[in-house]
Amino acid sequence: MGEFVRLETSGGIGTIRLERPPMNALNTQVQEELREAARAATADADVRAVIVYGGEKVFAAGADITEFTSTTFQEMTVRATALSSAFDEVARIPKPVVAAITGYALGGGCELALACDWRVVADDAKLGQPEIRLGIIPGAGGTQRLARLIGPAKAKDLIFSGRMVDAEEALRIGLADRVVPAADVYSSAAELVKPYLNGPALALRAAKLAIDGGLNTDLASGLAWESQLFAGLFATDDRIEGTTAFVEKRKPKFTGR
Repeated sequence: MGEFVRLETSGGIGTIRLERPPMNALNTQVQEELREAARAATADADVRAVIVYGGEKVFAAGADITEFTSTTFQEMTVRATALSSAFDEVARIPKPVVAAITGYALGGGCELALACDWRVVADDAKLGQPEIRLGIIPGAGGTQRLARLIGPAKAKDLIFSGRMVDAEEALRIGLADRVVPAADVYSSAAELVKPYLNGPALALRAAKLAIDGGLNTDLASGLAWESQLFAGLFATDDRIEGTTAFVEKRKPKFTGR
């Protein structure tokens, strides 16, 4: 698809693969190619789940800092919005999405992982938001998604200090969901999403929309949003198949319609 980011599809899994050696630094081009890959994964009905993967050595070690040394405030005002929206495109993929993390997921790399539903992390990986050491803060969702995921106190610890955490600590604080040997990261990510490949795609989409949307509003509004999405699923073929199969005591055959 792009020079540094491509979408590979196999067996219902779409892999958004970053390939900008040596560290998968996230420059403007990578940012926009990520946006396009996320849109393609969203649009492709054959993609039932997504893995974001940087390869066997590194997930993404952050932004390309060489771009920052000469960037003006006026230029970054425009770019910051585009960067955040590109990562948001990944977060809005209406399908299960897992980050398969090897090596480093730092700065923008950690923010990209935070835009996914789960994070499978190599046992020797390092994660963190080191932007404070450059005199800046995370600008692609780190201050918002990290606090929502692990709580504000732990998020402040990581962001204020800029320190890296290892896989064990990441698992303990909720930044990682599974820790596996580095050689097993991709296969473990695929195993995590495997149960959803033949699931009710529209119900999974609605569940993700309900959870993510509810986190950004008050309880009453979230409950109303949930009710709307719940009712909408009664117009789907999968709802008919799922409920009928339950009554008939058989396994449902969902079609994603």
